[in-house]
Parts: sequence; C-alpha cells; structure tokens
Amino acid sequence: MKRIKLLDKEFGLSIPASDIKKATWHLAEKINRDLKDKDPLMVCILNGSFMFSADLMKLIEFPCQISFVKLASYEGLGSTGVVKELIGFNEELKGRTVVLLEDIVDTGITVESCINQLLKNGAKEVLVATMLYKPKAFKGKIKLDYVGMEIPNDFIVGYGLDYNGYGRNLPDIYSLIE
Repeated sequence: MKRIKLLDKEFGLSIPASDIKKATWHLAEKINRDLKDKDPLMVCILNGSFMFSADLMKLIEFPCQISFVKLASYEGLGSTGVVKELIGFNEELKGRTVVLLEDIVDTGITVESCINQLLKNGAKEVLVATMLYKPKAFKGKIKLDYVGMEIPNDFIVGYGLDYNGYGRNLPDIYSLIE
C-alpha cells in the first residue's frame, strides 16, 4: 500500500485517482440527465470541494451558473459540530434549483446548515451532490441526491480534503493509519 506522511500523521492509499474520475463521470451523467432543463445554480462548498467541483463542472453539458460558499465545521481531525459561515451567497435564489457540490458528507451538519440557509433565502429546491459519503457518521435528516462513493468512517485526505491545511493537492485519497 502506498503511504504518505503529512505533518505528524501517516496515511495509506484508499481511493486512487482513477476511481475518483469514474465516480465523477457517473455523477455528471446523472446530473446531466436530471437537471438539463432546470437552469440550476451549482454551489461549490469551499475549501474541500474545489477539486471535485472543478472536475464535475467540466462534464456538465448544459448552461448553468456556479457560485462558491465557504463554510467550516472541522478543526484538526474532527468536526467541531458548529458551522461557521465565512463567505456567503451572492446570487439571487428565488425560485431556483440549487445543487450543493460537496467533497464529503459525514455528519451532515455542514450541508444541512447550507440547505437551510438556501431555502430561507428563497431557493425552490436544494439538491446535494457529494463525491464521498460516510453513512456510519451521518446524523442528518437530509437526502443526498447524488453520491459518488460510500466510504468507511475513516479520516481521509487528498482530492481537496486536508489535515490542518495539508494534502488538498493530492490526486488520490488516503486514509489515516492509526
């Protein structure tokens, strides 16, 4: 197994870039089929989702807008349970279909907070597209509309995900070795 070291932690290869690419392609295929006539606003949740969002958007075959929001609920290895809004929504949402683009849904706290804000600001419907989903960590009551892969409840880095700011640039995804 390929291993890397980030700061004081060691990680082992969990998901190769080729599997990520296939999952992204399948998500784009479903989104293209379902949303081609809905003029959706795609909302990338920064920082983690930037790589997934960029790769996915290259495969979207209909005209749409993309916006960015920066929310955070992580510090170090765990969720704080508190979502802090850092950069808000700028687009008109009234009557729009919004698709949240998320790198990973684990507890669901971040994405649920975002959905509530979007609906409060007038979105007609909010759909969720996530590359990764941790069903064993999920505590939310929301529906995930598009899921690339279900993964174990391990701490991971790479493909936009980080450990204290490091590892986002890695094309593969790595799991923490305890």
